[in-house]
Amino acid sequence: MTPPGPEPEPPGPPGEQPRPEPQPELPIPRRPTAPLVTFAALCAALFAATALAVSVRHGAPLAAEQAAVRWSVAHRGEPARSMARALTATGSGPVPYLMAVLAGLLAGRRARGRLRAVSCAVVVLAVGQAIRYGLMELLARPRPPATDWAGTASGYAFPSGHATTSLLAAGILAWGIARRARPAVARTWCVVLALWAAGVGLTRIYLGVHWPGDVLGGWFLAAALLALALLLEPFALRPPNRS
Repeated sequence: MTPPGPEPEPPGPPGEQPRPEPQPELPIPRRPTAPLVTFAALCAALFAATALAVSVRHGAPLAAEQAAVRWSVAHRGEPARSMARALTATGSGPVPYLMAVLAGLLAGRRARGRLRAVSCAVVVLAVGQAIRYGLMELLARPRPPATDWAGTASGYAFPSGHATTSLLAAGILAWGIARRARPAVARTWCVVLALWAAGVGLTRIYLGVHWPGDVLGGWFLAAALLALALLLEPFALRPPNRS
């Protein structure tokens, strides 16, 4: 005779469904640090070179920058001007922060993980804006002549706040999507977000409120900050130790 097997567990009360196990948080991907460090260093060097070129000329634009602004003034018409104003408005104000919040909600799992991811995403965006503002005040580059403006602007020119903020927000949201979606979907959204950030930066030149070097400087700065944020991701999003 075969020995009797273990007795089955008594069934629960009628109608009671088994409780699903809590969903574990997605593991933080292990990225090779050398390419990120190299990319961050390259972008930082490009930003430093652009800032140095602005500084040694005391903010005076290059001939190519003046030609770009003259071209934009000569080629403004409707509906392109209204579309540029609408697009440039998405590169500042609440939209980038809403994108950062959405990125954290996508990247995190469960309430605590989402709160931690949202906090980190918003901090990266806020710190990037603070660094950009400090550099802008330090370099104090004048904007193009106000008579050429087709939009609103304030403060100094370099680096462009819209270019910096929009690329930061695009990179943060791309990170959140990559943590949740399939690779093919994530790549598609990365392209869409990159095109949006590029469009926001170009509208600043088209509207005559920034020199091209301001926009390039903003992109270099944002790219360097995004690479540094990815390097710090394993430490910032590491779940707390449970005793």
